[in-house]
Amino acid sequence: MDIKQLNERIQQESRIVDQIAAEMDKVIVGQQDMIDKMMIGLLSNGHILLEGVPGLAKTLAIKSLANTIKASFSRIQFTPDLLPADLIGTMIYSQRTEEFLVRKGPVFANLILADEINRSPAKVQSALLEAMQERQVTISDNTFALEEPFLVLATENPLEQEGTYPLPEAQVDRFMLKVIINYPDRGEEKLILRQNMMQEFPVTQPVIDPADIIKARGVVRDVYMDEKIEDYITHIVFASRYPNQYKLPRLEPLISYGGSPRASINMALAAKAHAFLRHRGFVIPEDIRAVCHDVMRHRIGLTYEAEAENISTVDIINDILNHVEVP
Repeated sequence: MDIKQLNERIQQESRIVDQIAAEMDKVIVGQQDMIDKMMIGLLSNGHILLEGVPGLAKTLAIKSLANTIKASFSRIQFTPDLLPADLIGTMIYSQRTEEFLVRKGPVFANLILADEINRSPAKVQSALLEAMQERQVTISDNTFALEEPFLVLATENPLEQEGTYPLPEAQVDRFMLKVIINYPDRGEEKLILRQNMMQEFPVTQPVIDPADIIKARGVVRDVYMDEKIEDYITHIVFASRYPNQYKLPRLEPLISYGGSPRASINMALAAKAHAFLRHRGFVIPEDIRAVCHDVMRHRIGLTYEAEAENISTVDIINDILNHVEVP
């Protein structure tokens, strides 16, 4: 299939994106970047971590997205006293049958909202790890495959650190994107105010089936990516590991570790999904730059020196993007 035919196919198949976006616009004012990144996760089978202060519609956006799909949805409120069994389920003894039966937990759903995921200890977070990576859950001696599509959308509050547990690096790396949510502008806030003063708050309606999402995921992987774009991705990731090789010696003492191969894979998938959102059958450098920060910000480790100088991963990513040659 040539690029012209592929482009026409993508334009036709990507109509579901417009259907979802039209429903989301009924409820969410502004926050277009957050909505785009959530749809990128949905289309490329990658989990999303949303970080922002309370009241920025993170939970509302996730619930609204789940409502647009005729699929099962579970909200799990992470608290310090949450147990792994509260998440994945447990074995219950039945007196009638005189045997142990499996009672499945809320993780057995298509879309999972893990609200304030950093409120629970590592034991609970690790229970979610198998589901996120292997798409399966083990309860006692039984292993159950999770129904597709399966997507974890987690929220994190950056303000309160008391009573929170930092996410282990192994789990953070399982999130395809870490999206930082910012305040709306004054015009958007005025619309939010009006919307919340209405007699009835708008809600999204189901417009697509889970099968449509699975089909769209296959189409996203068919989006064309030139070898020069692949080189661009690998150069960005390698610059985070070996900054000296890219004439960035000032970054060497600031980075404790760079992006893993999972960063390269997720950047390629996210860029393809971003092109799909734009109804395009091929990836361009702007797609890479649009997703790079969200793919890389939680995969670069900072040294004490960087923290002392108040340098963030965003500053490092900006330096890398400014120095790596664009194809």
